[in-house]
Amino acid sequence: MTTLGTGVLRVRHWLRDHPLALDAALALAVLVAMIVGSFVHPRPGEGPSFGTRPPAASGVLLMVAGAVALIWRRRNPMAVLAVTAGLTVVELVTSDPPTPVVMSTVSALYTVAARTDRPTTWRVGLLTVAVLTAAAMLFGAAPWYSQENFGVFAWTGMACAAGDAVRSRRAFVDAIRERAERAERTRDEEARRRVAEERLRIARELHDVVAHHIALVNVQAGVAAHVMDRRPDQAKEALAHVREASRSALDELRATVGLLRQSGDPAAPTEPAPGLAVLDELVDTVRRAGLPVELACTDRRPPLPAAVDLAAYRVIQEALTNIRKHAGPGAKAEVSVVRVGKTAEITVIDNGSGGGGGDGAGGGHGLLGMRERVTALGGTLTAGPRYGGGFRVHAILPVEARAAESG
Repeated sequence: MTTLGTGVLRVRHWLRDHPLALDAALALAVLVAMIVGSFVHPRPGEGPSFGTRPPAASGVLLMVAGAVALIWRRRNPMAVLAVTAGLTVVELVTSDPPTPVVMSTVSALYTVAARTDRPTTWRVGLLTVAVLTAAAMLFGAAPWYSQENFGVFAWTGMACAAGDAVRSRRAFVDAIRERAERAERTRDEEARRRVAEERLRIARELHDVVAHHIALVNVQAGVAAHVMDRRPDQAKEALAHVREASRSALDELRATVGLLRQSGDPAAPTEPAPGLAVLDELVDTVRRAGLPVELACTDRRPPLPAAVDLAAYRVIQEALTNIRKHAGPGAKAEVSVVRVGKTAEITVIDNGSGGGGGDGAGGGHGLLGMRERVTALGGTLTAGPRYGGGFRVHAILPVEARAAESG
């Protein structure tokens, strides 16, 4: 069933990329229908008969010409409609027995209605219906009130209605798609605006929390340095104020950071900022947690700048964490760190089945944080599913560019 669906989808894509082939197939189908219909002749009171009066050679030529004209129906629909309508009028005036050349006009009229606007459809459709119906009633072999003449009116009218309905539905679908794309762009812009506002709010909050106490520490430290030799007791009092102010600043800063942390985030580290120098320890920790990891790292000397070193470590750490969370059982990870000229390339891949992004339905911020950290240093980060399964995170960090600015 899956193979059949894939085959149908592939055929649809091919036909969409080759519209002339599709129009040629339609023209052939219309020609077959006209030829089969030309062998059917109504007999009043007895019902239709088949094969009693084969079509004349002129009728066959008219049918072939009408079908061939349909091959260019999408390139020049008005011209094709004019040609097929003219052939139909000629058939109504001259052919005996009659042949259903009008089928080609019906197809051409449908194309005009489907590919133009509604006013044009009404004008062209009414003109075509009037001309063909009048020709059938005035010059046809059957009486003007015959069922065949009213059939010409009905088929051409239905072609206009069907083409207009298809055009309206296509316009409706395009409008929905445009609104969806516009809404997606609006959501992205709103998300970026909220991120910027949140960063500003956090910066303002940290400034309000820290600035007052740091200013007080600075003033009291200056007082203590000034009176240290002459008034030791006053210096001790100033140092006590310094200690109290710094403690208050630390408490408020800890409370603010605690509000920003999500549940389950690790506690703030007390050791120096990590880097690629301790990458082996990180990999060993992940291995002990049950995730097989292969590490390929070029010479780490000379060391990377501090900001780049930290960013590389954090990218690897977050990627391995996402693999543990989302890659599923039996997953394996590969980590490579390569120095290429003035850049460092970090690659983390896995063969899991659950996706290693961590930013899907769970709403995590891992990839967003990695991308912002790398972009701040002037680098680039790409992340997405791998062909054949698994996930890939690839970061390119400049060794020199903007490293000092980010420090």
